[in-house]
Amino acid sequence: MGTVFSLREFPFLWLAVHLMLLGAKASTFTFVNKCGQTVWPGILSNAGSPGLESTGFELPAASSRAFQAPTGWSGRFWARTGCSAGRAWSCATGDCGSGQVECNGAGAAPPATLAEFTLATSSAGRDFYDVSLVDGYNLPMVVEASGTHGAGGSCATTGCVADLNRMCPAELRAAEGEACRSACEAFGTPEFCCSGAYANPTTCRPSTYSQIFKSVCPKSYSYAFDDPTSTFTCAGGADYTITFCPGSATSQKSSKDSSTTTSTSASTEIGGGLTVEDDSWLASLATGDAATTRAAVSNLYSSFITATALACTLLLQ
Repeated sequence: MGTVFSLREFPFLWLAVHLMLLGAKASTFTFVNKCGQTVWPGILSNAGSPGLESTGFELPAASSRAFQAPTGWSGRFWARTGCSAGRAWSCATGDCGSGQVECNGAGAAPPATLAEFTLATSSAGRDFYDVSLVDGYNLPMVVEASGTHGAGGSCATTGCVADLNRMCPAELRAAEGEACRSACEAFGTPEFCCSGAYANPTTCRPSTYSQIFKSVCPKSYSYAFDDPTSTFTCAGGADYTITFCPGSATSQKSSKDSSTTTSTSASTEIGGGLTVEDDSWLASLATGDAATTRAAVSNLYSSFITATALACTLLLQ
């Protein structure tokens, strides 16, 4: 008489059959590098989510690499820049501190542009995803979904295509102008970090700094409670493409290093033909020095919002 096996004796086979019955399928994440130089994406799975094939890898310019993620997976992706072996392997931005290409369960050191995902447990559910500047910014990033608009999801493209490093206020600049810190990282106060008495959407409101980020990248998270305009959904089982420096919009070092600023003003182009002759008005806005900024804001800031919002909208269509 033949031996009888139970599916429950083989948990992985049981899981595969269970997922097939639910109509679930794995999602594919494809990473594309259009930055013009090598980047090193990092991958961090959330607690309770299985690890993917890699936790960090090298992605040369004009190349791509894909990974599969199981249903229900959640975690984040980012790109590290300026990595080298030296005495110990490290990166200028987005470093995870592992001392090697693989991050091994460690996250990105701010500032870093993040792509965050929570995948549905079945095709009947919804994936949630966003691009976040809450931990700062180091390079442009776009997320594109390839799925159906079911389960109430729109599968919209999101991200930040602008080079925020070129318009970053001097007090937020990091890594010699290769990254832009969040106000929370720069100042550490509860108001900016949405902590303590400000740990809810009623008391923690957008700061002047987060509003600058939001005006340039309207689809990205600019502060902790930016959910209504920054979280996107797609039917479970969708595939996603994460593009670094979309449109070859390579992140450039700021044209003005705060440590070498002189009395000669430098022009910084911010899109749509608009230039900023001096960014001191941004700092004055954030510190509440209305007397020095009122005239500049009334003319420049309205033009700034209109031009950059239009440019981002056209690029994301």
